[in-house]
This record gives sequence, C-alpha cells and structure tokens, in this order.
Amino acid sequence: MALPGMEEGTAYGTPALRVRKKFIARLHPDGESLVLKVDPEAREVLTRAEPETFYFTEHYAGYPEYLLVRLSKVRREVLVKLVEEAWRAAASKRHLAEREKQPG
Repeated sequence: MALPGMEEGTAYGTPALRVRKKFIARLHPDGESLVLKVDPEAREVLTRAEPETFYFTEHYAGYPEYLLVRLSKVRREVLVKLVEEAWRAAASKRHLAEREKQPG
C-alpha cells in the first residue's frame, strides 16, 4: 500500500508496518494471520460478525486495540480498508493531506 509515511520493518521478529514509528500491523508468528491495530469497538463488531476471519487469542484478550485477521479468509477490499483505518489513526496531518491528493 502506498500510504504516505508508511514504513516496513519488523516487530517481534516478523514483518511489520508502521507510520511515524507507530505500530499498525505485523505478521503473526503463525504465518497465517495479521495482527492489526483497530478501534476496540471495531474489534468487537468484526469478531462477532465474522469469527472465522477476525479473532483474538487469550494473549490479546487484554489488548482490545489488537485484532487477528486470518489472511486466507479476509476479503482484500476489507483488509485494505482496515489497514488504511489503522494508518489514518497514526498518520500526521501532513500525511493525511498527502493521501487526499492521491488518486483513488
């Protein structure tokens, strides 16, 4: 995704995405899921609506801002929207303005 300020790196030994050094997402160690930063209310809605796609483990139960996403189950357009929402929550005003100028 070509979002302004998005940086690739690692977190806990897995590939990760950040903006302004703030964590957005990383590959779960299972290699099949993505750990994604979300609004806690969104986590509640998504895990109830599509538990086969969106879930959390006991480890993440105490971290309502993190959601696990099964990459084999999630629709691409939904994942793109969730990553962009995580990016928007961490992006600077300058990055947001740059995004508004981008096509699509």
